[in-house]
Amino acid sequence: MTAREWLIADGLGGYAMGTDDGIRTRRYHSLLLVAAPESEQRFVLVNGVEAWLDTADGPVALTTQRYVPDTLHPDGASRITAFRGDPWPAWTIGLPDGEVQYEIVGVHGHVATMLRWRVSGKARVKLRVRLQMSGRDWHSLHRENMAFRFDGERALPGTWRFQGYAGVPPVVVYTAARYEHRPLWFRRVQYDEERARGLDYVEDLASPGEFTFDLNTKRREATLVLTTSTEWGGLEIEGSAADAGKALRAREQRRVTAFPSRRERAADSYIVQRGARRTIIAGYPWFTDWGRDTFISLPGLCLPNRVEDAQAILLSWCAHLSDGMMPNVFPSEGKEPEYNSVDAALWFVAAVRALTEATPGPVRQVPVQFIAACEEILTRYARGTRFGIRMDGDGLLAAGAPGMALTWMDAVVDGVPVTPRSGKAVEVQALWIDALQFAASWNTRWNAVAARARESFTKRFWNAGRGCLFDAVDVDHLAGAVDDRLRPNQIFACGGLSRPLLPEARARAVLDLVERELWTPMGLRSLARGEAGYVGRVDGPLRQRDLGYHQGTVWPWLTGAFLRAWASCHAGGLGAARARFGTDVMRLPEGNAGHVPEIADGDAPHEPRGCPFQAWSLAELPRTTPD
Repeated sequence: MTAREWLIADGLGGYAMGTDDGIRTRRYHSLLLVAAPESEQRFVLVNGVEAWLDTADGPVALTTQRYVPDTLHPDGASRITAFRGDPWPAWTIGLPDGEVQYEIVGVHGHVATMLRWRVSGKARVKLRVRLQMSGRDWHSLHRENMAFRFDGERALPGTWRFQGYAGVPPVVVYTAARYEHRPLWFRRVQYDEERARGLDYVEDLASPGEFTFDLNTKRREATLVLTTSTEWGGLEIEGSAADAGKALRAREQRRVTAFPSRRERAADSYIVQRGARRTIIAGYPWFTDWGRDTFISLPGLCLPNRVEDAQAILLSWCAHLSDGMMPNVFPSEGKEPEYNSVDAALWFVAAVRALTEATPGPVRQVPVQFIAACEEILTRYARGTRFGIRMDGDGLLAAGAPGMALTWMDAVVDGVPVTPRSGKAVEVQALWIDALQFAASWNTRWNAVAARARESFTKRFWNAGRGCLFDAVDVDHLAGAVDDRLRPNQIFACGGLSRPLLPEARARAVLDLVERELWTPMGLRSLARGEAGYVGRVDGPLRQRDLGYHQGTVWPWLTGAFLRAWASCHAGGLGAARARFGTDVMRLPEGNAGHVPEIADGDAPHEPRGCPFQAWSLAELPRTTPD
């Protein structure tokens, strides 16, 4: 993974993203990637720019791209002398007689990205900028073709409009620059991260023409604002481009500095408005809003300071409750939500409990909409719903059907789950019992069910031979069959959720074993070294990565539950846990502006992998460590 990537989220599901040297390495690196308001459809409109200064000594490149085969051109990246990723990406580019300050500023709540250059030095220069455009689906790649429409129109003074393809949002450029229409293709751009992941990695990008700024001794700034039509959440801009740029920058500066910490600024990237739905993006660049991820992330991202956001997010998901199940994924436009998770609905109940506990006031009350949703979840789960999800005679929750991976360990290869965990998975029981105990606070009929389930859990899950908990019992719905592989899921029964389900001595034994075998500076391994099937590195093609996704790969999001569990069994509570593990918690690559990646290798040095900006990973930081 590129060590230093930056992200600017627009609060609507779109974003700009790139690297510290400006060389794009992913198909998702872009300056204007927009989300359709009511669907999961996203478009990459502006992939990047090429920029040069025309000086008395000739052109000086300010940017660099990588082309096939492994060729860097031009040499702008070599002139970068400094980079800052927070609160937005900014570069210092050295010149023989001065420097260029270049920054990219997003306008939160609007589809707009501002590019701004400031030149120092006495010489008169010209800045030339070319947009590199595609107008493609965000997961695809673009090829040179005859259908791309290069034509641009001057919609208003200082405003140029381009629309490469019908049915794709236009690109509206607001600038004081002179525009010269000179179409060309940037051919065979190479994306190294895509190649490393075994995916197509070559793209052709279209460029309609050049924007030129005459930067004399008085006017040393140049601004481009990239946006779309108002139909897509465009931004109304008044005054000159330079004045508008300054106003937009000042507005965003006020917004980001209002957050009390860098982590809270980063957390804001994931809380978005998707049409009428307030939700949480699971991760950037390629995830959308997933049910399980949303409910796990919500307490760390929203509480205690964003209670209204938390309420709105949970209410928006209530509308999609079906047969007691919450969607795990919202697919592309025109498709139904996917209800393929046993634990998403239970994590919803856990999020409602966290919201209730964070609500100020002497009397904590659960909103009636949430009570109704929680009651439906528990009632349908107890009675039985999709995929064999049902309460068994012992009060525990069984789940599983052929070909399905219903827990968070959900990788599927060639139609076969890598870790199916069919039967009674340990963290599902912890969530189930916790939900029953919470629901008993407003409906006493759940007391007896919770007591029976808790008693069965204590008897059935203890693995005396290893001094820990089984990862699952009644495996594949076979009575008495157990899975005794050492995985981290048991921490949720030892205080990772709320109260431990085990006596303190047993809970300590579990956590000591987890610390010894699963703990790393980036979080917990998903499988202990030495277990059959352990994979220490998760890289290469998709199939290879999926086979190792939950087979030893480290998951930072588990860190919070582990520290909370450890704190519940040791004197000093969370403060003692932070003191013990704090210097080791989530050692991150520099430059990611407070964000946390999705996964890391199980083997040292625990290289970060997967999605570089992950909501539930970040959400656990404020719950485990000081800022």
